[in-house]
Amino acid sequence: MTRQYFGTDGIRGTVGQAPITPDFVLQLAHAVGRVLKSKAKHATVLIGKDTRISGYMLEAALEAGFNSAGVDVVLLGPIPTPAVAYLTRAQRADLGVVISASHNPFADNGIKFFSAHGTKLPDDWEVAVEAAMQQPPQWVQAAALGKSRRLNDAAGRYTEFCKSTFASHLSLHGLRLVVDGAHGAAYQIAPDVFHELGAEVIKIGCEPDGLNINQGVGATHPEALAAAVKTHRADYGIAFDGDADRLQMVDGQGRLFNGDELLYLMAMDRRSRGLAVPGVVGTLMTNMAIEVALKAQGLGFARAKVGDRYVLEVLEQNGWTLGGESSGHLLLLDKHSTGDGLVSALEVLQACVASQRSMADLLQGVTLFPQTMVNVRLREAQVHWQQNAALQAGIQAAEAQLGNSGRVLIRASGTEPLLRVMVEAADAAQAKALAQQLADLV
Repeated sequence: MTRQYFGTDGIRGTVGQAPITPDFVLQLAHAVGRVLKSKAKHATVLIGKDTRISGYMLEAALEAGFNSAGVDVVLLGPIPTPAVAYLTRAQRADLGVVISASHNPFADNGIKFFSAHGTKLPDDWEVAVEAAMQQPPQWVQAAALGKSRRLNDAAGRYTEFCKSTFASHLSLHGLRLVVDGAHGAAYQIAPDVFHELGAEVIKIGCEPDGLNINQGVGATHPEALAAAVKTHRADYGIAFDGDADRLQMVDGQGRLFNGDELLYLMAMDRRSRGLAVPGVVGTLMTNMAIEVALKAQGLGFARAKVGDRYVLEVLEQNGWTLGGESSGHLLLLDKHSTGDGLVSALEVLQACVASQRSMADLLQGVTLFPQTMVNVRLREAQVHWQQNAALQAGIQAAEAQLGNSGRVLIRASGTEPLLRVMVEAADAAQAKALAQQLADLV
């Protein structure tokens, strides 16, 4: 059975349109509850959400669906996605549920799940849930209905967890930080964490109204962060997305550092401290310059499919701990079971404080290769583009021309009828020319 509703990161869409409707979400929670109860007599789930106005409606639907299947619910309120993963593990719950559409605008929302170990769930679990959704509901008797309660100190518990990942002999005293919460789930917690570790904190994007999440601020709009850093003469700027599992950082000059650069910085910092770093996992989109730099330092490098769940799979296969995406989803498996923007930011700041060097200094000698991306809209006849002989010949010719100084990546969008043609090369003009040539062949 193939998955009908689950995408690369749960179920997501526009609120009020299938599948993000209260009746569907109730049905989903009931089915998930039945899957849980098939393996355990008693089950408890934690539910957290970001700051979207639709979170209230979807939270109520989830709660009713779980209770109707005999599953207890613990409500966490607005809290980052990685906080749900942490608290699911810490509270010994059977499942964590997040109501969020991450970096999307407020009109979208979604549902994603974490296992009892705080990790993303495998594809076969999602297939089992969708199979249960095809069956008639099985409402439990009144005496067996699930109960609900609220974990009042959820934010405080997660704040202490984040602080515990920062070296106890170091502090952020003397640093001025701009913290951009994207008007999202980290709007209270993130400023508190940095303040309690000693930093002077200037907040932007920390006034959610249910409608402004990710609007002109946050990790998807880092220009707001860069401008605020310059205005306030801050040392660093830290931006999260709506559910705070993604991170972007800028330095005092307003220079943006993406996930690829931060991943390399963390790997080199760990090695400088004598920690074992056998290899690092990126994705198909990770800049080739990072791969070249890591291999030059004697570190292994592997690419996973796009999506932090796939990065996690490759990390576990290799027994490695560091991985991430260009977008700022970073995994530090010795610190947390899932990508965490706050924990990742603390790891970067710790490296800077301990070495008394800036991010730019720590990344000296690493220059990202220029990338050109061309999106080509597909017609029905072009769906099987892999069998296009002219395109395949063009790819081979481009790869031969690039040699070891670049690469070609062509992939279909998971959400739109688009083919994404990307060429990466040490020479920007070459990348642009080859990308356009390939796009013209589609």
